[in-house]
Amino acid sequence: MKKEKLFFTLIGCCIACIASAQTIITDKHLNIEVNDALQTKVNATFINASPLTNTFSSSEYLVTKYFTAKLFTLDKKEKENINDAAGAGTEWTFYGTDNINHIEKILSIKIYDAFPGAAYFNVQYINNGKKDLPVIKWVNNDYNILSSTDTTKFWSFQGSSHADRRDWIQKVNPGFYEKNFMGMNASDYGGGIPVIDLWRKDAGVAVGNTETVAKLVSLPIDYDRYSNAANMHIEYEHPETLAPGDTLNTFETFVSVHQKDCFTTLQNFSNYMQTKGIKAAATEPAAFEPIWCAWGYERDFTLKEILNTLPKVKELGFKWVGLDDGFQQAEGDWHTNKEHFPGGDAEMKAFVDSIHAQGMKAVLWWAPMAADPNSNVLKKHPDILLQQENGAPQYITWWDAYYMSPTDSTVLEETKNTVKLFMQDWGFDALKLDGQYMNACAPDYGDHNIDYPEQSFENMPLLFKAIYETAKSIKPNAVIEFCPCGDVMNFYHMPYANQFVSSDPTSSWQVRLKGKVYHALMPQTAYFGDHVELTDTKEDFASQIGIGAVPGTKFIYPATGVKSKDENLLTPEKQKLFEHWLNIYNDKMLSKGIYHGELYDLGYDHPETHCIEKDGAFYYAFFNPNFNGTVELRGLNAAKKYAVIDYVNNKTFGTLEGSKPQLIVNFKQSLLIAVKELK
Repeated sequence: MKKEKLFFTLIGCCIACIASAQTIITDKHLNIEVNDALQTKVNATFINASPLTNTFSSSEYLVTKYFTAKLFTLDKKEKENINDAAGAGTEWTFYGTDNINHIEKILSIKIYDAFPGAAYFNVQYINNGKKDLPVIKWVNNDYNILSSTDTTKFWSFQGSSHADRRDWIQKVNPGFYEKNFMGMNASDYGGGIPVIDLWRKDAGVAVGNTETVAKLVSLPIDYDRYSNAANMHIEYEHPETLAPGDTLNTFETFVSVHQKDCFTTLQNFSNYMQTKGIKAAATEPAAFEPIWCAWGYERDFTLKEILNTLPKVKELGFKWVGLDDGFQQAEGDWHTNKEHFPGGDAEMKAFVDSIHAQGMKAVLWWAPMAADPNSNVLKKHPDILLQQENGAPQYITWWDAYYMSPTDSTVLEETKNTVKLFMQDWGFDALKLDGQYMNACAPDYGDHNIDYPEQSFENMPLLFKAIYETAKSIKPNAVIEFCPCGDVMNFYHMPYANQFVSSDPTSSWQVRLKGKVYHALMPQTAYFGDHVELTDTKEDFASQIGIGAVPGTKFIYPATGVKSKDENLLTPEKQKLFEHWLNIYNDKMLSKGIYHGELYDLGYDHPETHCIEKDGAFYYAFFNPNFNGTVELRGLNAAKKYAVIDYVNNKTFGTLEGSKPQLIVNFKQSLLIAVKELK
């Protein structure tokens, strides 16, 4: 048949036709072509952007035991205006048939005025045959993205969690593969953000899952060493039988295009998910105050050591005092042990009172949902453990403990009672929820108030909702910090924490890239940079404060005589440094500013640059081992004139025109400047 473009002119009605033509769907810079085999081609229309894909592909298909259904004959297509929770938009629906395998495919593609550059896919497969059809998996948004000519072919965001606590933002070159499974990737590690993003200097493309509950999908990125393109897609491996006449519905997924790094992708993903009810917790001002943690004294701390340190903590300007692991009888048994608190729970309450008496607030470490094998809670309730398919409990290797089922009613009740113990009885003001295992759990084959095993994973966020709501009912200004220890924080847990954290970063780079991710997803939530001793130099406050993070430390004072602890000793030299940076933080409070992550690309821009707008000024943070050259101050008003100041060293750079926002600089490691409009 002769191909021709169809133009729809009727508004507010459904248009159906016998289809024989290619359809072009455009939404700002996104261009999707759909042919009469229900194949697609996705590209970006940015100026000077090279093609992302150059051929049609079967981007949505079904894999069964007997065949893979990829090619369909288009029977008809429809277009209609829509208006739902995501706002006004347009939906295209394509109906096709695989006559050989007797499968009908219905492909829906939606675009919305409020989310330009993105399209949302729903796919249905109907078994029109006469036999049961064993389904292995389905695949959506399968694209081969053409590589750049740069040394680094792509930069990427990888949304999965792993035991090696790898970077969330990575280079992608030939030979790269990552499955990005959203379930458990190790005994303790799993979950994450169901989005992957590949970008070049000129354009990028992202795909992701937009269901309202977490799903056990994979989002692989595969760049074969002999290919000129990297493959990305979403797949759901879930064997099931499709009986004659039955319909399989895939999850809703999306594809979007953008420029620069993944910031805009993640920002738009979060904004779209908010229309589905996945929203950030209310901002808590206390969550932006600097934090000292007693973890420098480790598990064998003494109360005397901590109490003797508090005057120095207060003197330096820290507002929070954290008590970490070691106070409890066991994981699961959260009353005080006699070794550290010979006076029992009453001594813990007195300890919290002493913190409050010095004008500071108290935060307590906690590993919820974990229970040691010999804990009293398991002796009392042996049936509360999450159960694997073979009947064995799920092990948490980090704590030498077991997973309690997150959906079990007894677990939920015990969890709420523990929050009451910590905050109501003892008087703590905040909880630090800690452990990579909290991010996800395996399917539960026990009888724990679920309809199918995967529902344990899907409903796990409700346990953290119970913690958050119980804490808030006791102390309306409670802070709930979620620290998944290197994991990409489970997106579906985010509404139930009002402080995110860089979570045991392995480098200063991780502090900064995690900050950018969190600023994109839920920008009003406080981001804690974790202990500064975890940065490259153990003193890199610039990587915390310059990107809008709350500073923290685990310094000890005075020396203990134990080498591992004394590495964190607050020497006179360190004290001057800490005082200097805490004064800067408390004066600027950049953690409450507007983070402009859309201005710079973490991968391709050099030096690495971050920008925060606060109180009419722009604050730029540059990072590079040794930089001598010109930097560009993006985001300024071309009609304005600005004064430029190195606010860390109190050094002026003079003035510049917003129309010529280039500055010659020379620095090592970092440079933080304030750019203020001249009146």
